[in-house]
Amino acid sequence: LFLLFSTTWNTIPPVFFTYEGHRTMGTQKQQTRGLFITLEGVEGSGKSTQIRHLAEVLTQAGYRVLQTREPGGTATAEAIRHILLTAVSHEPVTPQAEALLILAARCQHVTHLIMPALRRGTLVLCDRFSDSTFAYQGFARGLDLQWLRAANEVATGGLTPDLTLVLDLPVSVGLARRRADRGQQNRLDRETERFHRKVRRGFLALAAEEPGRMTIVNANRPAQEVRDDLTEIVVGWLARPRRPPRRRS
Repeated sequence: LFLLFSTTWNTIPPVFFTYEGHRTMGTQKQQTRGLFITLEGVEGSGKSTQIRHLAEVLTQAGYRVLQTREPGGTATAEAIRHILLTAVSHEPVTPQAEALLILAARCQHVTHLIMPALRRGTLVLCDRFSDSTFAYQGFARGLDLQWLRAANEVATGGLTPDLTLVLDLPVSVGLARRRADRGQQNRLDRETERFHRKVRRGFLALAAEEPGRMTIVNANRPAQEVRDDLTEIVVGWLARPRRPPRRRS
């Protein structure tokens, strides 16, 4: 799905990054349940670079931060990621199998990494999550969105990001960035431009459905401008009164 399969798949080592050893400062950061922030976007939107910056900024501000990615984050989930990205050409991965593999990886990720961190009061930053599944496997692959949402509910136990930032830019620009990347192209990178246009339309449609949770950020700008915008959005959002966790029983 969606998961796609971003530049991250090729450029980030199969590990997550944690800054939980840093000191937490200020009463505003003393919380019983951490916050869950995700970054989404089409290929080449710069998520991987921007999420690293956010982790550094928030750590310096005194938050305990866990930076992770999907698919991946745990040993089992990373193994599934490898399967998804390196599937042999003589055995195409069906859309249904792709979706189920991603959801299996997510179940492991949420159970063994994300939820334990949130229970400790850690701020979790994740490069892709459920919205990528809906955009890639739903809007682009054509799988039933109702089925995907129901299956995702099972995989996540109802966990939904508290804030999602969608880095948006024209597909042609993002794919050109990917082609310029010296890293090896993965299976998703080789999809058609038409496929990636459907992914982008999916993200925009999802953001329109949930404007309270999802914020679209123009990523067709210099990286520093995007970085400053994301920092302002997240810092401002964190300053708001805390809300109940987005996890259904």
